[in-house]
Amino acid sequence: MTQDNKNNWLDDLKWDEQGLIPAIAQDEKTGKVVMFAWMNRDSLAMTIDLKRAVYWSRSRQKIWAKGEESGHIQVLKSLRVDCDKDVVLMNIEQIGGIACHTGRESCFYFELSEDNDHNKHWQAVEPVLKDPKTIYKNK
Repeated sequence: MTQDNKNNWLDDLKWDEQGLIPAIAQDEKTGKVVMFAWMNRDSLAMTIDLKRAVYWSRSRQKIWAKGEESGHIQVLKSLRVDCDKDVVLMNIEQIGGIACHTGRESCFYFELSEDNDHNKHWQAVEPVLKDPKTIYKNK
């Protein structure tokens, strides 16, 4: 089987104009969404080959393997796409229990709240599990 035939499944996906697809990481045991990021063809193929989440950083314009600095890798358990084949959903095992660079379990830790005067604001509702300064030694 040629390399082209091996990766035909990538052609079935709907990539955006930058060649990216949104990727959601969901904890396989709890179903909690822990992260959202972008993937390109290479990072998605690497995710399958390595059986761990690999993303495309739009800000740094490079591929990054989740946990390459923190050690908090995401082990791939299964991969799905939505009905339009334009969003990837990964069921993962989050090593270390921390997905967010802020030291939290999930990147989705802000919740819309309302005070007594009906003013709305974003409030952090999940605790920091580990100080990011101890996770990312170079920052």
